[in-house]
Amino acid sequence: MRQLIIIGSGPAGYTAAIYAARANLSPLLIASSVEAGGELMNTTDVENYPGFPEGIQGPALMALFQAQAERFGTTVVLDDVTKVELDGDVKKVTLGSGETIESLAVIYATGSAYRKLGVEGEDRLSGHGVSWCATCDGFFFREKVIAVVGGGDSAMEEANFLTKFASKVYLIHRSENLRASEIMQERARQNPKIEFVLNKVVERIDGDELVTGVQLRDTVDGSESHLELSGLFIAVGSDPRVHLVHGQLDLTEEGTIKVDGRSSRTNLPGVFAAGDVLDPTYRQAVTAAGSGTVAALDAEHYLASLPRDIVANAVESETVPA
Repeated sequence: MRQLIIIGSGPAGYTAAIYAARANLSPLLIASSVEAGGELMNTTDVENYPGFPEGIQGPALMALFQAQAERFGTTVVLDDVTKVELDGDVKKVTLGSGETIESLAVIYATGSAYRKLGVEGEDRLSGHGVSWCATCDGFFFREKVIAVVGGGDSAMEEANFLTKFASKVYLIHRSENLRASEIMQERARQNPKIEFVLNKVVERIDGDELVTGVQLRDTVDGSESHLELSGLFIAVGSDPRVHLVHGQLDLTEEGTIKVDGRSSRTNLPGVFAAGDVLDPTYRQAVTAAGSGTVAALDAEHYLASLPRDIVANAVESETVPA
């Protein structure tokens, strides 16, 4: 049995691991077999993370996170979690290998996944003109013509933000009825750089090495048209990765894990949440990292409150999975 298991290997998970390892909790971090490193592994230049004035590649940044966590004693396992049992004093985490690991505390930092359009060219051009984060990538589209897909508040907000850089921003939505609030719609409509393209869906994203445009289909008459672009921002929502904890952890109306105030404490003692999995609003690497700090400190305080013999037994019986 271990003192602490961290599920997730984005900025939240690795930051929690750094703090927990420095507190001598010997955390085990389960990083996934195919998605280790989180969403930043799909990002090219990261220019808004503090400490890197010249920017850094997303995968390189996550490699530094991992190296720092391992330096202080974190054990990283490249496997997938298939089941968690979080109720009770001892938590159980089952891996894809079939092994079940027990722990006194768990930090759940599985992040969220941006919803995709599911069209040709989307995956191939991700990071090469296709983006899901305006605040991350807007800077790279100075004086370019770009588009935002979506009809909610996030799409309106991203379109307005992108006009700080782009020469023109198309806002593409499948119908005339936008989900965004009236005030957010009005702000977008009053922006001279934004042009609404309604009753249209993206059928294909074009480009060899970089985005050159999109193929559109009219949802009313079925006609097709082409729109030349240098970038496409997809703002059709995101889904927190909470499928493993349904029925165990309380969730908010947005579907994120519910925590106590500004803490990371969930409804179950010894279970903590960090990063995008509890954040429906900001979803930035730096805020996720800060959330990981909170979770590690909360876990440390929780473990310190347990009887010494229980913690001592966990320390003595720690083993590294094969």
